[in-house]
Amino acid sequence: MKYTQLGRTGLKVSRLVLGTMNFGPLADEAYSHSIMDAALDAGVNFFDTANVYGGPNNRGRTEEIIGTWFAKGGERRDKVVLATKVYGNTTNGDQPPWPNHDKLSAVNIRRAVDASLRRLGTDHIDVYQFHHVDRNTPWDEIWQAIDVLVQQGKILYAGSSNFAGWHIARANEAAARRNSLGLVSEQCLYNLAERSAEMEVIPAAEGYGLGVIPWSPLQGGLLGGAIRKEREGGASRSAEGRSGQALADPTLRAKVQEYEDLLEKHGIEPGDAALAWLLTRPGVTGPIVGPRTREQLDSALRAVELELSDEVLTELDRIFPGPGPSPESFAW
Repeated sequence: MKYTQLGRTGLKVSRLVLGTMNFGPLADEAYSHSIMDAALDAGVNFFDTANVYGGPNNRGRTEEIIGTWFAKGGERRDKVVLATKVYGNTTNGDQPPWPNHDKLSAVNIRRAVDASLRRLGTDHIDVYQFHHVDRNTPWDEIWQAIDVLVQQGKILYAGSSNFAGWHIARANEAAARRNSLGLVSEQCLYNLAERSAEMEVIPAAEGYGLGVIPWSPLQGGLLGGAIRKEREGGASRSAEGRSGQALADPTLRAKVQEYEDLLEKHGIEPGDAALAWLLTRPGVTGPIVGPRTREQLDSALRAVELELSDEVLTELDRIFPGPGPSPESFAW
């Protein structure tokens, strides 16, 4: 495994981030534990979760599964850089959310972090991430709450997810006025087929020293050999969700076919190439991989060692061109 520092911090994290959203809904506790063991054995030390993961009727279950894994000992907790998220409501079923049980008010941040710590069975969270921007809560209130948690030792760093570039700037300027560390990471949708983050989000993250953590690196399976799997009749995500909808677009389908043909020519698995490409991008700490099986984890691990040639990188940029820098991409 290769490691890098998370943004401008001294924290060393693996170039792959283990996403845990499937733990509970698609992988039971025992199998989830085996995936985490395999990831840790392979040197993956950065685990990502959220307080709402577990399914619509079992929110919080994923954190509980991680907590029971930590409880097995073997220095599991000490070896892991643990990231979770706050924003969404953890009320299960059709019950309406109770006031102040979501978003980023100081009240909810305080209650949510304590609830996550109980489920995770730990006394601290390494990277506490805002799952979405809260347009109704001032940043001074948010940072006051975070500063208290840092002083109490309950969290070490704060990060963001799904923020626009100007949200990152506003958040960190407010933190600077308080002499607080501010955001150190940003999780955003970023992959070969969806590169809009390159316009403003990633430049803002680089400018303020945030590590970029791409989610959905395979665009819901689209970049993982979706057409080949469709042709082979395999039970894949190519017929589901974003991938299935995307393949219905003739223009995008032609791009994906060209992408798969290119990689077949060079003997590279599509999913490996999509992850390896992200690892070449400026500012990227590491993509989040959310394996449902050990095989998917093994595939992701191969990508860390894969070095794409200049020829392949050039062709990937031709097939999936980025939007270009802001403001030139839309102003000139």
